[in-house]
Amino acid sequence: MEYSFSFEAIGTGWRVDSASPLPAGQKAGLLRIAEDYDALYSRFRADSGITALAVSGGSLPLPGHGARLGRLLRTLHDLTGGGMSPLVGERLADQGYDAGYSFVPTVAPAPARAWDDLLEWTDDGVSLSAPALLDVGAAGKGQLVDLMLEYLLAAGHGHLIVDASGDMRRTGSGSITVALEHPYDPSSVIGTVALTEGALCASASNRRVWGDGLHHVLDARTGRCVDTVVATWVLAEDAMTADGLCTALFVADPVDLAGSFDFDFVLMYSDGRARYSAPLAGALFS
Repeated sequence: MEYSFSFEAIGTGWRVDSASPLPAGQKAGLLRIAEDYDALYSRFRADSGITALAVSGGSLPLPGHGARLGRLLRTLHDLTGGGMSPLVGERLADQGYDAGYSFVPTVAPAPARAWDDLLEWTDDGVSLSAPALLDVGAAGKGQLVDLMLEYLLAAGHGHLIVDASGDMRRTGSGSITVALEHPYDPSSVIGTVALTEGALCASASNRRVWGDGLHHVLDARTGRCVDTVVATWVLAEDAMTADGLCTALFVADPVDLAGSFDFDFVLMYSDGRARYSAPLAGALFS
C-alpha cells in the first residue's frame, strides 16, 4: 500500500499501511487508543487499572470492548482446563517477568489461583475479591490491533493492514504473503501464508527468554513454562481471537478448540515437528 504510519505502543513496534493517507488527527487517534488500552491493562505501569487491582482488589470498570475480551478469555480458560488464565500474571512476576523486568525468579513455580475463587469478569468490568495481578497479554495485543483497524474503518478507510510486530489484521482486496519466522533461527522461515481479509497472529516462547527454560508462556495449571510447543501461528477472522488461540495452543490440543472457533493454525514443537490444519498444508517448506 502507498501510505504507512509507524509508531511504538505497549512496548512494541506498530505499522499501519493504508491505501489513502492518514490525517494527523487519525494518527493521533491511533496513539490515543493505544494509550487508553495500556492505561487499563498494563501490569508494567504503576498507574494502570490492572496495577490498582493488584494493590487493593475491588472493581475496575471497563469500556465496551472489555466485555469481548473477558468472554474470550473465559472461553479459552474453560476449553484449556484452566491452562490459560489472566491470573497467570502473578506467576509470571514470580518467575522474574515483573514490572521492573528483574528476570530473577523469587519463588518456585506454582499454579495460578482459581478464576472462580477470585475473579468476576462481567460486561461492566472486572472485580477481584482480593488483590491479584492480572495479565491479558494472551489476547490483548490482538484486540488492540482490532480496535485500531475498526477505528480506521469507521473513519472511511477500506484497504488497511494493522501490524503489531507480526500480529496483524488486513482488510481489502487481494492478499499479502507473510513469512513464518523459524523460532530457532530468526534469519530463516519455516513457510509462508497468504493473508487476504482477516488476522494472522503468532506466538513463540523464544521471544521473551530470561533464563534456562524461563519464558513468557506459562501453563496456569502448574505455573511452569511450557516446554513442548515453541511457536504457534493462527489465522482467524479477527486479531483478538487469533492472538488468544495462539496462546491456547501452547496448552491445549487444536481439536479441543475447533468446536468453538473457526481458525487455521501451524504449531511447531520443541523436537522440531510441525502440525498444521489442512488448508495450510502448502504453507510449510519441506
